[in-house]
Amino acid sequence: MGVWLGGLLTRVVAAAVLASLLLVASTALAIWWTARQDSRPASDAIVVLGSAQYNGVPSSIFEARLEHALALYEDGVAPVVVTVGGKAAGDAFTEADAGRDYLFRAGLPPEALLAIPEGVDTLESMRVTAEAFADRGWTTAVLVTDPWHAMRAERMAEDAGISAESSPTRQGPAVQTRVTQFRYILRETAAYLLYRATGESVAGAPGIG
Repeated sequence: MGVWLGGLLTRVVAAAVLASLLLVASTALAIWWTARQDSRPASDAIVVLGSAQYNGVPSSIFEARLEHALALYEDGVAPVVVTVGGKAAGDAFTEADAGRDYLFRAGLPPEALLAIPEGVDTLESMRVTAEAFADRGWTTAVLVTDPWHAMRAERMAEDAGISAESSPTRQGPAVQTRVTQFRYILRETAAYLLYRATGESVAGAPGIG
């Protein structure tokens, strides 16, 4: 009996390990697949997820997102670009304000810009963005972020009540090398699975918590 129970326990553990590995692999594959898509339907707004800024100057990651959002706006995807993101302790500028100012200097009119200077991570950003959407009667958005972050951002936006698709950036540090891409996919796989399991966000690479 003891040998039989030991064998059963071994098979149960092996099955659990295999199931976990398959879940991780399938999630990583889904993140990779989503990163390769570029959805840009006509929407109420283009939402740019914040990233680091330095005294009001967007980081290279953030600048790549803003330039992509600018191109989407010029292509007529949406009449408004929403920049979202708070600030770290000691910062004088929020990510949202830095992004809005960058786009204003790039030629977007004030009525086409909305800054939401809140959110310390993607989950909080999506929740405060959903509140702003609800206040304005908006329901649809195209999300601009890094490719590997797109699937989690879409999921969080949908859970917050926004019908969202993503048009990821194709420039910037997040897509420069295969090693960087692999590291981001692993990090996002863990972050996505944690969110699905707990409903909580987690800090990832800079700007994609």
